Amino acid sequence: MAGYAEWLKEREAAGELRRLRPLVRIGPGRVRDASGAELLDFSSNDYLALSFAPELADAAAGALRRFGTGSGAARLMSGDLELFHELEETVAAWQDRPAALLFGSGFAANTGVISALVGRGDTVIADRLCHASIYDGVRLSRARLLRFRHNDCNHLEECLSRARGRALVVVESVYSMDGDLAPLEEIVALKEQRCAMLMVDEAHAVGVFGPAGSGRVNELGLGRRVDVVMGTFGKALGSCGAFVAGTEDLVSLLVNRARSFIYSTAMPPAVAAAGLAAVRLLGERPDLGKELLGRAGYFKERLAAAGIGGRPGASQIVPVLVGESGAAVALADGCRERGLWVTAVRPPTVERGRARIRLSVTLGHSREDLAAAAKKLAAAATDLGIRPRLL
Repeated sequence: MAGYAEWLKEREAAGELRRLRPLVRIGPGRVRDASGAELLDFSSNDYLALSFAPELADAAAGALRRFGTGSGAARLMSGDLELFHELEETVAAWQDRPAALLFGSGFAANTGVISALVGRGDTVIADRLCHASIYDGVRLSRARLLRFRHNDCNHLEECLSRARGRALVVVESVYSMDGDLAPLEEIVALKEQRCAMLMVDEAHAVGVFGPAGSGRVNELGLGRRVDVVMGTFGKALGSCGAFVAGTEDLVSLLVNRARSFIYSTAMPPAVAAAGLAAVRLLGERPDLGKELLGRAGYFKERLAAAGIGGRPGASQIVPVLVGESGAAVALADGCRERGLWVTAVRPPTVERGRARIRLSVTLGHSREDLAAAAKKLAAAATDLGIRPRLL
């Protein structure tokens, strides 16, 4: 490991060394740390608290008994269970698209889709705040990469004019670190003008936005005008894995060209069953996302009342900008001492000088929890002499 020790020391000195911290999840929005202390969890993406829903647990348990613990093979071998097709058909109907395909994770979906759609001589144009999986997919594709300034449609139009070969625009509908929303209507109009393809990563939108939590693309009535929609089961839907929705030709192409699909063992049947139960539950309780966004709005009001101002976004993700990595780590530690499990987000996940505490509001948080958390966060910042603000 020659040379790595010095790199690790440099990261630690900069306040950017990451460490694993074992926890026990004890209920929606709550964890127990290694000391046995119980804390409110503000780092989870379990937005609708469905990972503890009895409907999902019962479905997963039934699949375990019926199908065993694993699928046993890639789907193109002997791992293609009828259960997976049932989930894909349900997702396609939910997304109002002709077809859908399952992947083991959102990361696998993004890398597989991008490298299947474009290659050498083509161009991918991505928002500069897109997830790492999107950029890794571009690297695997060997396509030319153009990055446009975050949510800047004028810059996107300029990049589209420079594209060569097939052009693929990739954006997120809700950005995971800033919690803001993409201007999807403008982006769709631009991609149509330039005859480009458009892929929208809805990982942090499905379950929260749109009819029955089907995402922002459907909320805005853009479904058939977006070429590829990617969503995950591992966040608001309380399970694991991901889906890609689009045309039947798209799905056929991915089955034949997406390496992360072809060469991966299919997801465990219990995971697929839990995902199926989650989508069905959203059909029965279509207002869960609205309830969540209402709580997120209340939390932002409480933060402002506690002296943490700024311009909060419209999602359930509440980033509190600190600035330097060391200060973000200190604030996270101070919050944990007060019973809040929060995580300092530092470079390279975010730009240098923009380290933050990223707070996720979930339905596991009551209004009383949220009011108390706002006061505790503000108190921790005051004690440290830090003046954070909402993005």
